[in-house]
Parts: sequence; C-alpha cells; structure tokens
Amino acid sequence: MQIKNFKMDQSLKELTEHRTVVLPMACYETTINQNIHGYIPLHWHEEIQLVLIVKGEALFQINEDRITVREGEGLFINSGCLHMAEEMNQSGCFYICLNVSPHFVLSQELYTTFVYPYIQATNLSYLHLHPGQPWGKNSLDAILSIHRLLQQKPPFYEISITVQLSLIWQNLIRNGFEPEYDRTEMQKNRRIKHMLQWIHTHYTEKIKLDDIARAGQLSRSECCRYFKRILKTTPLSYVTEYRIQKSLVLLQQAESNVTEVAYQVGFNSTSYFIDQFRKSMKITPLAYKKSKKMDDGS
Repeated sequence: MQIKNFKMDQSLKELTEHRTVVLPMACYETTINQNIHGYIPLHWHEEIQLVLIVKGEALFQINEDRITVREGEGLFINSGCLHMAEEMNQSGCFYICLNVSPHFVLSQELYTTFVYPYIQATNLSYLHLHPGQPWGKNSLDAILSIHRLLQQKPPFYEISITVQLSLIWQNLIRNGFEPEYDRTEMQKNRRIKHMLQWIHTHYTEKIKLDDIARAGQLSRSECCRYFKRILKTTPLSYVTEYRIQKSLVLLQQAESNVTEVAYQVGFNSTSYFIDQFRKSMKITPLAYKKSKKMDDGS
C-alpha cells in the first residue's frame, strides 16, 4: 500500500491511522515520484518510522538535518520529528516504510525505562542505518522480515513481528546515543510547529511576516532564522509553496478553473499564481490540469 496524498492537520501532523486490523503499526511501499506532490511533503506523527531503501536514493530531511539514503540503507525517524523526502537523480526511489506506535515496541512494563526516554530525547531525531555495520544490517534485515510477515501472514505472525521490533529497538538503543533533553531544542520544535500550524490554518487569507512571527512568539528576524535553519526557506516563500501544493488537489477536480483555484488557495492575482506555479512545478497550472485529466483517461 502507498499513500499518494498525505492528509495532515493544520500542525502538519499526519492524520492517517497507522495500523493493521490488529496491530498498532502499518507498512507502506512508497515510490516517491508517485506522490501527488512528486515528493513526500513535510509532516510528523507520533509513530516512530523505520525506512529501508529498496531501489534508488532519496534525500530525507528530519527536523533541521538533511541526509542522503541510498539503496540498501535505511533510517530510524523518531516520534514527533518533522520529516520529508524527495527522490534523487531520477532514481525511481522505492522504499519500505514501517510506522509503529511507540507503545507497541516493547511491553508496557519495559516502555517507561527503555522506550519513553528515547522518543523524548532531543539528540535522537534519526539514525542512519548502514548495512556495513552489524547492528545496522540486523535492523535492516528485521525491517524486511516485518514487511514479509505482514504480506504473508503466517501462523502467529503477530508474535514474530514483536520479536523483530524488540531486536530493532535493542540495536538502536545499544548503538545510538545516550538520550539528552535540551529545553531550547524542545521549545524550538514547538515554535516551528505553531508557526506552520498558523500558516496552514490561514493560508487562504492575506499573510504577513508579522503574523507568522507572532504565532511563534518570535521577532521577525528570529522567525526568519527559524525557517532558514529548519526549512531552508523564508517564511513567505514557504507560504507561497504551501499554497501551490494545496492547489494541486483542486486543479485535479473536473469543474475547477485556474482563476478560481488561485483565489481559493490565497493568491490575489491569477498571473502571479501562474508565475509562481510554473517556477515551482516547471509547468503551468492549466498544463498540469490537462495532464492529470489525461492520466485519468477522461
């Protein structure tokens, strides 16, 4: 299964319920360029995420860090961390992704000691899993085993999955970092989420830099530094890009037209929308709409 259009609330928290019928986890087979945006947009969720690159390579961003992950490598992405992914070098990147509730990693008796401190740690947003390291290879093999178990569902596969998850977690906490808790980092994470949530609530309205800064309880200059450091862009450029991404779904609706969509997503000029859309998507909104209509065979 692949999610091609991520549904998120205003804070970028993903709304997909990551679970099978009986297990508080989900497994996705993701081809990045098949997502509606052409990449995996910025989002976060309470579940931890385990990634194994099956083909190609991808650039992942986790909070402020950017990391290239190649075929045969993987990632552990911690609970609550903002992350996104884009394909590199037109490699047709395809990966297995496990989203797992932290409470399912170990038994309730062990959760407080061996899970909670690590998902709260500010120095453990992600770990790069390398097949050349024994503990990394063991973790990657376990991800693949869980994927097969969920596909084949042999007798007692649920128990087998818990064994593999315990193995992964033991590898991570043995070979990762000693957990640290930096209040400044925690506050920074909350502030960027508050600013993003404000933008996602008000993107159809006129937005000023002062408004975004106020949402994060920051000065204008400090607000700009947050966006530059974490999202590698300016606050108002982020607003423009977010509006364009919101327009993609609307443009695919048969009855929509470019002018209406431009105003619906917060642009006050059709020509400016077309210009910004072309810069971002390398295609005009009308050409994009026509291409999607052809893809649907209508």
